Amino acid sequence: MIAPQPPLQRKEKEQLSGPLPSVENLKPTPEEQRAEKIFSSQLIDRSLLRGPNRRLEELRQIFSVAWEFMKGFRALHFVGPCITVFGSARFEENHPYYKLARKLGAEIARMGFTVMTGGGPGIMEAANRGAKDVGGRSVGCNIELPFEQKHNPWLDRWVNMKFFFVRKVLLMKYSYGFVIMPGGFGTLDEMFEALTLIQTKKVRNFPVVVMGTEYWSEMRDLVNHMLKGSTISPEDIDLICWTDSVEEAIEHLQDKAVKQFGLVRETTPDSSALLGEKSL
Repeated sequence: MIAPQPPLQRKEKEQLSGPLPSVENLKPTPEEQRAEKIFSSQLIDRSLLRGPNRRLEELRQIFSVAWEFMKGFRALHFVGPCITVFGSARFEENHPYYKLARKLGAEIARMGFTVMTGGGPGIMEAANRGAKDVGGRSVGCNIELPFEQKHNPWLDRWVNMKFFFVRKVLLMKYSYGFVIMPGGFGTLDEMFEALTLIQTKKVRNFPVVVMGTEYWSEMRDLVNHMLKGSTISPEDIDLICWTDSVEEAIEHLQDKAVKQFGLVRETTPDSSALLGEKSL
């Protein structure tokens, strides 16, 4: 499903395809202004990203972002060490990639990790479901969209986010490794966010597993092309494991996450009943 295009963006594209317009022609009509206001008011992040707002509105948005972070921090503080699984929301449960993600989620949970996902359907649901199949911990950071996504039923705990960038921070913050399953633009965004944070030393050298060698074959070629062009370094891809094997993925996570960081089971912080906190 394709998200609707803002009315003003449609008009600007139509104008830019012809002769250069005058300043008067660029001014939106009252009807277009009303349509833009309705579009921006439907989701708070649309208003944040549309450009300058009134000062009080900008302040309100800052507090909204801060509240999102605080809500996520308190909800996920006690989930324990996680492995985050990224992937498409569009695969049904009879699809081979769904089955692969479910098996992987179970094996991650058996290692003692909490399985974290974006909380939605498809690959995310499969990984969370696999964790619950073996009695493991399962959490999700869901995103509020005007279409497509609701949280899946296989979660011990979840938070609903309005801002994509807040959600991405939470998906990275609690994880000691990342698994990239087949997906679309969102999965690519999450994959390269993780790789960039590792490359720039913003986070530790956490392992990255990319599953689905046929699906990602051209992406692997692109990464190798960047390496040949010296836009990335050999060490930037040392922690990437390209595989179709759950066993190989688990071995990579065991070596590069558990052994590297000396992780042990049950290292979650203690919750305080006085502060209204709850363990997972």
